[in-house]
Amino acid sequence: MSKTLLSIRIVFIALCAWGGWLVSFTILAGESNKAWAVVGGFLIGVLVVLVDILLKGFSLRGLSAVTLGIGVGLLIAFMVGKSPLFEGGTMDPSTVYLVRVALFVVCPYLATVIALRGKDEFNLIIPYVRFVPHEVDVPLVVVDTSVLIDGRIARVCESGFLTSALVIPRFVLNELRAVADSLDPHKQARGRRGLEVLNELRRIKNLDIRITESEVTKREDVDAKLVFLAQSMRAKLLTTDYNLAKMAEFHGVPWLNLNSLAKSLRPELMLGERLDVDLVKPGKEDGQAVGYIEDGSMVVVNGARAHIGRRVQAEIISVLPTAGGKMIFARQVGEVE
Repeated sequence: MSKTLLSIRIVFIALCAWGGWLVSFTILAGESNKAWAVVGGFLIGVLVVLVDILLKGFSLRGLSAVTLGIGVGLLIAFMVGKSPLFEGGTMDPSTVYLVRVALFVVCPYLATVIALRGKDEFNLIIPYVRFVPHEVDVPLVVVDTSVLIDGRIARVCESGFLTSALVIPRFVLNELRAVADSLDPHKQARGRRGLEVLNELRRIKNLDIRITESEVTKREDVDAKLVFLAQSMRAKLLTTDYNLAKMAEFHGVPWLNLNSLAKSLRPELMLGERLDVDLVKPGKEDGQAVGYIEDGSMVVVNGARAHIGRRVQAEIISVLPTAGGKMIFARQVGEVE
C-alpha cells in the first residue's frame, strides 16, 4: 500500500468520525450519545475502507456485471411487487411489505451473481456496447524503439510465447516517427521498418497493446523515462539496447532481451551430426570454405573450397565456442546440390 493511499484512508476515517460528531448536535442529545455517534462514524469509515480493500483488483467487467445485475434484479423485483399477486385484501399489509422487501433483496443478489458468473459478452445483451476486460494483474512489458526496429517481436508475439500486455509509450512512437522522417536513408529505412512492425503487432489477434500518453522534452531523457515507466508500472522492459538494459538492471527493473532469447533457442549441435551449409567464401586454410546455417553460426568446411556458392552436406567434427556464438568445423560428405 502506498503512503498516499494510506493517508487518504486515514483522513477519510477521521472525517467520518467528525461527521458522526456533527450529526450528534442535530439529532442526539447527551454526552454519551455524542460519544456513540463519533464511534459510529468511525466504524462506518472503517467499514467503507474494508470494502475498498476487498474490491482491490475488481475489473471493469466485474463492475459492469454488478451494475447490470443490480439493475435487472431491481426491475424484476419491482415488476413482481406490482403484479396482481399482491393485489386485493386477502393478504396482511405488513406481510405484503415484508415480501416486497425480500424481493428487492433477493432478486438483485441473484441477478448480480448470474452476471458475474456468466462468460458471455455484454454486447449480446446491450447492442453496440462491448466491455473489454483488462485484468489488473496482467503482466506488463514496456517496449522501446530498438525492439520495434528489430522486428523479431512481431514473430515472437504471433507465435503466442509472449502473453504479456505490450506497453508502448507515446514518446517511443514519436521517436520512431522521427527516425522514419529522417533525411538519412539508412535511418529512414529503420524507422519505416519499425512502423511496419507496429502495424503487424496491431493485426495480431488477442494481443493486448496499450499506448501510454507519456512525453519527454529531450532525446537524452528517453532511456531514463523508459526505466521510470517500467519501475512505476511494475513491468518488465523489452529492449535490444545493452546500455539501456544495464541501466534497468541497476534500478532493479527486470528486462528481456531478444538477442538472449535467440541465443537460447539455438539448437545444440552434436559431433557427427550432418548439416546443409551454403558456402559463401573461402576459409583461411587450403581447401576450406566458410558458410552459415539458419541461426547465424559460422561453419568451416574442409575440402569444400571448389564448391563456394553452392550448398553442400557437411558432417560436424568439432565445435568451438566464441564470444559471438559458435564456430563449427566440418568436413564435406554426400553429394553437392
